[in-house]
Amino acid sequence: MDTVPDRSEWDWAQSSNLVESYLNQCPARNILSVLADKWVLLVLGTLRAADGPVRFNELRRRLDGITQKVLTRTLRDLERDGLVSRTVYPTVPPRVEYALTELGADLGVLTHAMGQWAVRHAGEIDRARTEFDERAAQEPQPVTVRIGQPLTA
Repeated sequence: MDTVPDRSEWDWAQSSNLVESYLNQCPARNILSVLADKWVLLVLGTLRAADGPVRFNELRRRLDGITQKVLTRTLRDLERDGLVSRTVYPTVPPRVEYALTELGADLGVLTHAMGQWAVRHAGEIDRARTEFDERAAQEPQPVTVRIGQPLTA
């Protein structure tokens, strides 16, 4: 199995086949797969919008539709990647708080921009989806082709 090159060895400009290299060996590939998860983006956004650390149950309340299992997994993944810190206070019951790390806050700039883009273009996306769905629901129409005449729509 090929090894992933060290970041210092990675040279985008010298890649003979950039797309193939990106797909097979890019050091950022597994990180991008984490960020492609909707709950990751929503957890990061919620923590970014908070004034300070947020407790687990508060996160769960703010993230409508997330299950306890998915939130737990998402927070663990983000902590493992160094994007979120977890602080446990020795109380009964234990109090656990989550906050963005410096790395997570830096990433928050990009994820916030993605959220702004999504809000700004939601209407266009909805219209495109509606038009696509309407076209897809129509019965296919036969096309008549006459030799020597151009095709018309």
